[in-house]
Amino acid sequence: MLTKVAWPIRKLCDLVDIRVSNVDKKVQANEKPIKLCNYMDVYLNEYISSRIQYTEGSASISEIERFGLHCGDVIITKDSETPDDIGIPTVVVEAIPDLVCGYHLALIRPTSEQLDPIYLAKQLSSSYVARYFAAHASGSTRYGLPKSAIESIEVPIPPKPEQTKIAEILSTVDWAIEQTEALIAKQQRIKTGLMHDLLTRGIDEHGNLRSEETHQFKDSSLGRIPVEWGVKTIGEVFQIQLGKMLSKKATEGRSPYFYLGNRNVQWDYVDISELQVMDFDDRERRKFNLVVGDILVCEGGEAGRTCLWRGEVENCYYQKAIHRLRPIRQQYVSGLFPRFMRWAVRVGLLSDFTSQTSIAHLTQEKLSAVPITIPNLPEQFRLNGVMNRVDDGLRNLANQLSKLVALKTALMQDLLTGKVRVTPLLDSTEVMSE
Repeated sequence: MLTKVAWPIRKLCDLVDIRVSNVDKKVQANEKPIKLCNYMDVYLNEYISSRIQYTEGSASISEIERFGLHCGDVIITKDSETPDDIGIPTVVVEAIPDLVCGYHLALIRPTSEQLDPIYLAKQLSSSYVARYFAAHASGSTRYGLPKSAIESIEVPIPPKPEQTKIAEILSTVDWAIEQTEALIAKQQRIKTGLMHDLLTRGIDEHGNLRSEETHQFKDSSLGRIPVEWGVKTIGEVFQIQLGKMLSKKATEGRSPYFYLGNRNVQWDYVDISELQVMDFDDRERRKFNLVVGDILVCEGGEAGRTCLWRGEVENCYYQKAIHRLRPIRQQYVSGLFPRFMRWAVRVGLLSDFTSQTSIAHLTQEKLSAVPITIPNLPEQFRLNGVMNRVDDGLRNLANQLSKLVALKTALMQDLLTGKVRVTPLLDSTEVMSE
């Protein structure tokens, strides 16, 4: 069932003009310069606007006339590498001169005044339509939607005022999601800069960020640092232990335990949503155990990704794609705060790899040789407190984002099927027009 109420169901071909674009990225001297709305512009954005940086391209006069984009056009991705990742929609929300729909896309232009384009785009992003597109995509290594499949999709059509109100509600949630994502990105940039300042300049006993105008600094292998600080390599401060080689074969008499893989170690947190299990005998459990305060560093993938183990899961171990950093015992005696040291390790890794464009594997030898700053213990506590407050703010924003995404999912299910009607929100003239 498409709807919970008796909205009329119409085939898309009765409501729109569908054009499959053939405008490629090649720039031809005999063609007119254009802005090209390409596949990723559609895939990554729910709304096409002037805020997007479009690729410069060229097209013939006939291509511009046929595939030039107008405000209110809906575009979907027509091709994909997987059948379940196809037919992703977006909608053009402002007139952009010389913007043309590119290759591997289908331009869907409403021809009926009784169809709201944002409402249509939201219907095309529903789970029902996604299943329909996946079922009708053809291909083996690359999948495509035939035009006939797009034309045949059935869409529920409530009265125009109701469509517009549904579009308004969902667009408002989209805007809130976009603003929250932008704020998170901004705070992440601030955090990166702040972390670098704190781990190279520090804060004094009065809570002030040091500068060479007000405090004494000295030369070090990491550049100028406060005179009170020391510099050591990671290998001087931590015991470094790679995890267990991934094993698919269970041995009789041994028990499976949760273990962390590379993808579980994220920046500043451990993702335990999809933990795997593996066999560990008693010797391996002693060797590859995790205790609160261990620092985890990815050996491959996004090499150097770092987080702190906080004891998220009992009896959890880790796989060979991860280095475990555990402070050498005497370092505790000399004043080492593990919760702070994860920041020092992260900044040390980022500084050490700045000149390298890619690191396939972070070997123990490389990791051991990375220099890090060592403030005194009271300052470690102060610095950790500042970074924790920044993290708390980011965590709150992430929670807000999760709630907004969940709200959008629920609203789409309720509003696009008519389970919840928006008619009480319409004024009397709009209701009468229905």
